[in-house]
Amino acid sequence: MAEGALEGVKIVECCSFVAGPYCAKLLADLGAEVIKIEPPGAGDEARTRGPFLHDNPHPDLSGLFLYLNTNKLGVTLNLNSSTAKTIFRQLIANADILIEDRPPGQMKELGLGYDTLKEINPRLIMTSITPFGQTGPYRDYKSYYLNTFSGGGQGYLVRSDNLEQHPGPLNAGGYLGEYDAGLTAAVATLGALYWQGASGLGQWVDVSKQEATVALERVVLAQYPNEGAGAPNFYDQRGRGPVGIKECKDGYIVLVMPEEHQWMALVELMGNPEWAKDEKYKDQFSRAEHDEEIDPHVSEWMMAHTKDEIFRQGQALSVPVGPVNTAEDAVNSEQLKERGFFQEIDHPVAGRIKYPGVPYIFSEAPCQAERPAPLLGEHNELIYCHRLGYTRQDLVKMAEARVI
Repeated sequence: MAEGALEGVKIVECCSFVAGPYCAKLLADLGAEVIKIEPPGAGDEARTRGPFLHDNPHPDLSGLFLYLNTNKLGVTLNLNSSTAKTIFRQLIANADILIEDRPPGQMKELGLGYDTLKEINPRLIMTSITPFGQTGPYRDYKSYYLNTFSGGGQGYLVRSDNLEQHPGPLNAGGYLGEYDAGLTAAVATLGALYWQGASGLGQWVDVSKQEATVALERVVLAQYPNEGAGAPNFYDQRGRGPVGIKECKDGYIVLVMPEEHQWMALVELMGNPEWAKDEKYKDQFSRAEHDEEIDPHVSEWMMAHTKDEIFRQGQALSVPVGPVNTAEDAVNSEQLKERGFFQEIDHPVAGRIKYPGVPYIFSEAPCQAERPAPLLGEHNELIYCHRLGYTRQDLVKMAEARVI
């Protein structure tokens, strides 16, 4: 089998929850070897977060942890111990990349800051993921997922179609901002890895979760300094005609119609009803003035048809319409099945379950999950004994001293 694109790249991950582990997972899926460090006892915080397989709150049955940590080796290490710090430095000496998400300054306080580690390994790339970055007035602020998500402005982008009912900001499901930060960190780390290959030197990559969230808003935030318009106005669909998410017979569809010919196609899709021939609906400007009259007509037609009917017939007429898929729809998608997106992996506790795969296919370098998420400390012997030269007796003593 061909090697992965990042085959031979060695990564140490010292992260918990979502952003850091997702960053490391993306690189592991590309073929890098990732050694995940967890604190002894409790392990990664994600082990305590659901959903849990069969609703059993077991640390090895968290769907969140199982997904975020495929393709990784797992060890335990208490970095507050001097022995653990020695082991950590040994791991760093042979690593290309360290990914960590400790609060700013904490790694330095432990004697494991970038300036210290680069003396051990000048080629080391250290990617630090924090809520607000290593500098600035918010540097030392503590933050949960919702804080950084909202601090980046995303709360006003996750909008309801019914602004009267839900006028304020909303929270997105699925830790969206955390995944955004993890993706941003992975891209930045790959850039540093390319530079390492050209220069032979590493560097410190400082990733702010807030900035990662802001950066993905693109033109929306640019509205305010350039036009004086806030993000809520950008997503207010009133006055834009029958667009947005619409309920239908068996679920929901999303409809977008920025052009005149698309309105005409929608009218044809609905069977050219008499009401649509009214002079006040003749162009997009007049329709915008009367969108509150149009919407009930469109909604009534939608409720008489299924998602599949609207999607297939609409696409045939070039109506920009598509189904809002449920989780069941996505998992059973013939398109995703054909591309092999979902993969089944055997786990020693969870058993054989289906996971989302990678959203790309390399013609030469395979990208797929080959190893399940590790049990807590599963690879202690492999890493500490077979690679670093410690004995099994050493492991027993370190476990008794809560070093591992």
